[in-house]
Amino acid sequence: MTTATLIDALKSLLEPGKLLTDSDSLNTYGKDWTKHFAPKPLAIAFPKSIEQVQAIVRWANQHQVALVPSGGRTGLSAGAVAANGEVVVAFDYMNQILEFNEFDRTARCQAGVVTKQLQQFAEEHGLYYPVDFASSGSSQIGGNIGTNAGGIKVIRYGMTRNWVAGMTVVTGKGEVLELNRDLIKNATGYDLRQLFIGAEGTLGFVVEATMRLDRAPKNLTAMVLGAPDLDSIMPVLHAFQSKLDLTAFEFFSDKALEKILARGDVPAPFDTECPFYALLEFEASTEEVANQALETFEYCVEQGWVLDGVMSQSQQQLENLWKLREYISETISHWTPYKNDISVTVSKVPAFLHDIDAIVAANYPDFEVVWFGHIGDGNLHLNILKPDNLSKDEFFAKCVTVNKWVFETVQKYHGSISAEHGVGMTKRDYLGYSRSAEEIACMQAIKAVFDPNGIMNPGKIFPL
Repeated sequence: MTTATLIDALKSLLEPGKLLTDSDSLNTYGKDWTKHFAPKPLAIAFPKSIEQVQAIVRWANQHQVALVPSGGRTGLSAGAVAANGEVVVAFDYMNQILEFNEFDRTARCQAGVVTKQLQQFAEEHGLYYPVDFASSGSSQIGGNIGTNAGGIKVIRYGMTRNWVAGMTVVTGKGEVLELNRDLIKNATGYDLRQLFIGAEGTLGFVVEATMRLDRAPKNLTAMVLGAPDLDSIMPVLHAFQSKLDLTAFEFFSDKALEKILARGDVPAPFDTECPFYALLEFEASTEEVANQALETFEYCVEQGWVLDGVMSQSQQQLENLWKLREYISETISHWTPYKNDISVTVSKVPAFLHDIDAIVAANYPDFEVVWFGHIGDGNLHLNILKPDNLSKDEFFAKCVTVNKWVFETVQKYHGSISAEHGVGMTKRDYLGYSRSAEEIACMQAIKAVFDPNGIMNPGKIFPL
């Protein structure tokens, strides 16, 4: 069958205008935020119903054409990149919140619902959807589930996994499964829902999900604290956690702050220049809680862990303090950063950071390195910025040579090579640093059950 005949057969399964093959669409929908791989999809399909997704999967099985899911394309591991003639299945038109249950505090969403859309919907109903990150204005619920997205509130609320009450999926065989049916308690064997969370579309496509909502937090308040060194960050975390229920605890380096301030969008938090900064957030529900935060700050200053700090006094100041952290990824994207998204248990963070920092200093002496991350849950983002005098390929090649030492250190501390960005194509060759050979074999066997013909996002998580 010719390519044109294949395309015509696929086009007949969709509504008019919902299959694109022009070069601009192929380039736009064939990639995500990574810049490692050139997109080369066959076509972009936009289903509008579960039945159409099912028809696409059956067509792909019949003709042995690979499929790649596409949400907001904000991924950082090339999990949504179509580089080998795949058909991209984009969920932009499956973007409705279908049902709200005020008693169960749940919202049933199609896969293409944008994270911010769900957050605003929850707010309109006096509730809260807590999974939050810088790309919430464009990332989609299906993609969040596919990568088990985390973000800035994990220390209090956990990952996306914690908020999925149930889901509907189309497997790689074209079967429709309804998983868990939104139950809180369900002791009836394997929880297949959890297999699809974090699977990056390699088992099938999430087409609907019922997301749990929570009560809205009261009087969220942020503090930004300047620290003299890396060793001071974790004692500050411990001091505040022993007194307050934190909703976030982030950190970033002076180089990260320097890039943000250079944009001119937000003022410096205070005049004192510090090598590292911590941003923490909590509910100042009473004056007593706010006073406890200030007392803890004073204690940290007395211990020499904090050099200066500020606490938000208004919603606008809260937002400005958060911009110091949330704008980092977008700001440094100008330098085509090579990113590592790594994690260890919180207790191991200080030693782990020192080991990684030593590797970076020894091997990237001429590169600018920007540290930031969700240090309150053990997640660190290591960003090496590309110098102007190197091409992208030359720069990435230099960075890849150091990966072995970075990931050997991750393995030494029993950590993860990908804390929240997924494996995709950028981390697939390093999976063995976080998973045993036996675990990987079990994962591949599970994929074969749900996707026997290997059409669902091939080359992601595991090599082709």
